[in-house]
Amino acid sequence: MIRHILLNKSTIKVRRILTILLISLNFGNNIEEEYRDISLQIISNTSMDSTAYKRLAYLCDTFGPRLSGSKNLENAIDWVLDEMKSDELDNVRGEKVSVPTWIRGQESVTLLQPFKKELSMLGLGGSISTPRSGITAELVVVNDWDDLEAHSEEVENKILLYNAPFETYGQTVGYRYFGAVNAAKHGAVASLIRSIGPWSMNTPHTGVMTYEDGVKKIPHAALTMEDAMMLGRLYDRGQKIIIKLDMDARTVSNRWSRNVIGEIKGSTHPEQVVVVGGHIDSWDVGQGAHDDAGGCIAAWEALRLIKTMGLQPKRTIRCVMWTNEENGLEGSIAYKNMYQNELDNHIIAIESDGGVFAPEGFGFTGSDQSRKIVEKIHQLLKPIGSNKISKGGRAADVALLNDEGVPVMSLKVNSDKYFWYHHTDADTFDKIDFNEFNRCIATMAIMSYVIADLEEPLPR
Repeated sequence: MIRHILLNKSTIKVRRILTILLISLNFGNNIEEEYRDISLQIISNTSMDSTAYKRLAYLCDTFGPRLSGSKNLENAIDWVLDEMKSDELDNVRGEKVSVPTWIRGQESVTLLQPFKKELSMLGLGGSISTPRSGITAELVVVNDWDDLEAHSEEVENKILLYNAPFETYGQTVGYRYFGAVNAAKHGAVASLIRSIGPWSMNTPHTGVMTYEDGVKKIPHAALTMEDAMMLGRLYDRGQKIIIKLDMDARTVSNRWSRNVIGEIKGSTHPEQVVVVGGHIDSWDVGQGAHDDAGGCIAAWEALRLIKTMGLQPKRTIRCVMWTNEENGLEGSIAYKNMYQNELDNHIIAIESDGGVFAPEGFGFTGSDQSRKIVEKIHQLLKPIGSNKISKGGRAADVALLNDEGVPVMSLKVNSDKYFWYHHTDADTFDKIDFNEFNRCIATMAIMSYVIADLEEPLPR
């Protein structure tokens, strides 16, 4: 009897594997042929359409930076919701999210010795303020964590500058995120970092930082690459450096924001959902054009384009603009919690949050069976050069969905210049190239539509 049960279970398992393989083969044989004409039409319709480009310009120019808790962000959300309704998307709504609220206030850094100079700076998100009189202290400059340990006895009651050169964002961002904690552990009264980026035109870079329970909180800010390198040269010459730091930053009570949602309802399986989106918030400098208004508008335009072409996929395509990605991820947390019982019907989640430069393809995280199907869909993107697939689709807002088993993808673009502008005053609409942006839209539209319209859902 037990042997019989085991054999039955084994047979069922084999049948499931064979079914998945057959589905994969069937998809592979038919996808390019079935969707070639539609894909070419999407590319053609996108190439000269200025709707999204104009909307992105309006969003950036009218609302500017959109930090969580700000009126700018909520006004931008109101506008998007109104415009989505005018596009006649389905189920347009804003879903409430409680978000942290950090306010920059007035801030400055002044070099007092060996000569006087006002330095360009940006406080880092979440930092505390200085006392009202500011902090005036001698500066110690280190190049990395090991250098900090080597100079540990020199740091107490000093301002510490991490003059770490940019390697990759992932490697270097730790100085921004953990810099205040590690400086405070060595007795520093404040900490500064060389802005996290490979290039600068006196444009400091902001971003989120953290504190640690049991470790004294100290102010934490970023200097421009130019000023940090200059201070490093002074320090290497053995010159005594005196800095005055003034920051009026503060964190206030959480405020209400919203995730923005609009859909094209599926014709056959409306309960099954393909998510495509980005984050509507930005830091409080620049216009958040590449990070991430461009990704949001591209996802939204993908739906508008599909609808205007009279296409209705078998599954629902849902555009999600998450709030509070930059300094909390509360938008993605709220989305996951709200749809927890429906995640089995989330076929895939696709995010654009790396700028809207020339698209190259997608990063993918999911099963091998799904990957093979997605590779076939990528072939439809050859005409616009965005047909590369790579490992790693876990962008910030879709990562939590992936933790729950949902396959995820992230749009990959030519990122040579992304960190030139990222989290700076230079992230403005004029950095958006019309043709590259429209190719991003076409890439998102084709991928989301085809996955939503396949005969069978992507296997997990």
